[in-house]
Amino acid sequence: MDRPPENLSDGQPPFWKQRRNLVAFLAFLGFFNVYTLRVNLSVGIVAMTSSSDSRTSEFDWGPELRGAILSSFFYGYISTQLIGGLLGAKIGGVKLIGYGVFSTAILTILTPLAARYSVYLVIVLRVIEGVFEGVVYPGIHAVWSRWAPPAERTRLGSFAFSGSFVGTVIGYPMCGWLAEKYGWPSTFYVPGCVAIIWCVVWLTCITESPVEDKRITKEELKYIVDSIGPTDDTKISFVDYPWKDILTSMPVWAITCAHFCENWGFYTLLTQLPSYMNDVLKFNIGKGSLLSALPYLVMSIILQFSGFFVDWLRKNEILTTTQVRKVFNCGAFVSQTIFMYLASNSRSEIGSIFCLTLAVGLGAFAWSGFSINPLDIAPQYASILLGISNTFATIPGIVSPMLAGVIVQNKSAEEWQWVFLISSGIYMFGAVFYGIFASGERQPWAKIKIEEKNGHDNKTFENVA
Repeated sequence: MDRPPENLSDGQPPFWKQRRNLVAFLAFLGFFNVYTLRVNLSVGIVAMTSSSDSRTSEFDWGPELRGAILSSFFYGYISTQLIGGLLGAKIGGVKLIGYGVFSTAILTILTPLAARYSVYLVIVLRVIEGVFEGVVYPGIHAVWSRWAPPAERTRLGSFAFSGSFVGTVIGYPMCGWLAEKYGWPSTFYVPGCVAIIWCVVWLTCITESPVEDKRITKEELKYIVDSIGPTDDTKISFVDYPWKDILTSMPVWAITCAHFCENWGFYTLLTQLPSYMNDVLKFNIGKGSLLSALPYLVMSIILQFSGFFVDWLRKNEILTTTQVRKVFNCGAFVSQTIFMYLASNSRSEIGSIFCLTLAVGLGAFAWSGFSINPLDIAPQYASILLGISNTFATIPGIVSPMLAGVIVQNKSAEEWQWVFLISSGIYMFGAVFYGIFASGERQPWAKIKIEEKNGHDNKTFENVA
C-alpha cells in the first residue's frame, strides 16, 4: 500500500513553532533568492546594452553575444544536477544548498567588475554560477527525506518550490527598478548581498536532520521520526548505489519525462513571452513585462493550495499516493495542452493572455505531482532521482529558446502558433507517459531491511518515508 501513515501529530507545538515549518519557510526564501540571482542578468543586460536620451550604452554587445551570455548559465547548471543529488545523499542537503547559493551570490556580486574587464569573463562567471546553483534543487530532497513526514511532504515541498516562482514574479520588476534608480550594477549587488544574508541564516538555523536540532520539541521530533520510520544512514560508496535498478525503473523515467515536459513549456514562455507580446499583441516593453509575470504569479498562488489539497486527499484516504500524483500531474498536463493549443489559435489580446496564464499557472498542480514523487518511491535516493530528472529537464532551457528563434523569423502570428503547438504536444506526451508508468509506492530496490537483534530475520519496511 502507498497510503501515508496515520496521524501521529497529537501533542505537537502550534504550527508557527514547528521546526519543519521553519525549514520550509527558509527553503522558500532560498529558492526566492536562487531565482532573483538567475533573472537579474536578464534585466541588467538590457540596461547595460541600451541607450537613452540621457545616457549611452556602456557595452556594445550584439544580440548573438547577449544570447550567449544569457544561455551560458544553463551549461554549468546541467553539469551538476546528478552530482548535487549524489552529494545530497552523501553529506546532506542543508550544507550543500547553503554553500551552493553562497558561491553563486559571491560570483553575482563580482559580475559588474568582470563585465568592465571582459565579456568573456562574464560568460565564465555565469557558467560557474550555474555549476554551484545546479546542486540546490537536488539538495532540497535530501533535506525533505529527513525532515518531511509523509503526510506533509507535498505541502512542505510545494511551498518551498513556490519560492522560485515568487522570485520570478518579484525579481523582474525589482531588478528593473534598481537598474533605473541606482544603475545596472545594483541589479547584481543587491540580490547577491541579500542571498549571502539568507545563507548565513540558513546554515545557522537549519540542521541536516531533526535529530541534530537542539531547538526542536520532543513531541515534534517523535512525530517526524515515527512518521518517516527507519532511514538508511549507512555511508555507502557511490558505486554501490542501485544504479541499474534506478536507471531501469519506469517510475523514475516517468518523473524525468514529466519534469522535462513541464520545463519545456515553462522555459519556452519564460524566455519568449515578452517577445510574443511585442511581436503579435503589439504591447510595449513595460506592459509586456508586467503581463509576462502574470502566469508565474498565478502559479505561485496555486502552489500554496495544491500542496495542502494533495496531503488532505492522502491523509483522508480519498486517493492513494499513486492516484493523487497521477490525477494532479496528468490533469495539469492535459489542461496545459488545451490552453496552449487555444493560445496558438487566439488572435485577441485578452484571449491570448488568459490562455497563456492558465497554460503556465496550472503547472502548479503538476509540481505537486512529479516534483514530490521521488520522496514517495525512494526517499533515501530522492536527491539523486531529482538530479537525474533535472538534468534532462534543463535541456529545454537550452533547446526551446533556440528552436523558437529558428521558427520565428518574421515575428508573425503563424510562426508563434507553431511554438505553442509544439509545447502543447509535449505536454500531452508527458500526460500519457506519466499516467502509464508513474507510481507512488516505495520501489523494491529502495526498501530498507533492518536485521532484528533478537533473531536472524530481516524486517523490510515498505511504507516509510
